[in-house]
Amino acid sequence: MKRATCITILILWPCLAGIPAGCSPDEPNPLDSMEQVNVQIGEHTFKAWLADDPDERERGLMHVTADQMAPLPDGTERAMVFVFAEQQQRGHGFWMKNTIIPLDIAFIRTDGTIANIRTMAPLDTRGYFAKGPYRYALEVRGNLFSELKIKSGDMVRIPDSLLKHAR
Repeated sequence: MKRATCITILILWPCLAGIPAGCSPDEPNPLDSMEQVNVQIGEHTFKAWLADDPDERERGLMHVTADQMAPLPDGTERAMVFVFAEQQQRGHGFWMKNTIIPLDIAFIRTDGTIANIRTMAPLDTRGYFAKGPYRYALEVRGNLFSELKIKSGDMVRIPDSLLKHAR
């Protein structure tokens, strides 16, 4: 009789290996230490945390509360802008793991045009994808783009200084 051999493979979850820093459920998102930039869409200004390196992009808005995403006292909306060194292809998506509030995401082409917008459900681990290549992504509180009547085809004014940040 042939005997089966069992091999146990231990797969470390990325947070246990220390990558990325913000994926631990017990670790708050270090928003206060992130650089911020203003992003314009039409007459709307967004004060956006800058996610321009792999760890920041991976962490995104994990564990961020509705209070943290509430508009600032002057009415400016909160956001996170993801900046990539190179244009991203359609197959590169976003997910909502450890993200506890609904978010809208705008996938933005290199020229600043919004390719498409998606509303993402809290804690959803399926992928949300752009309809084509993009260089930036902007996340805001859920349904805000609809409330502000921001849609695909609208132009986003991204500061030139963001280009130097892409890593």
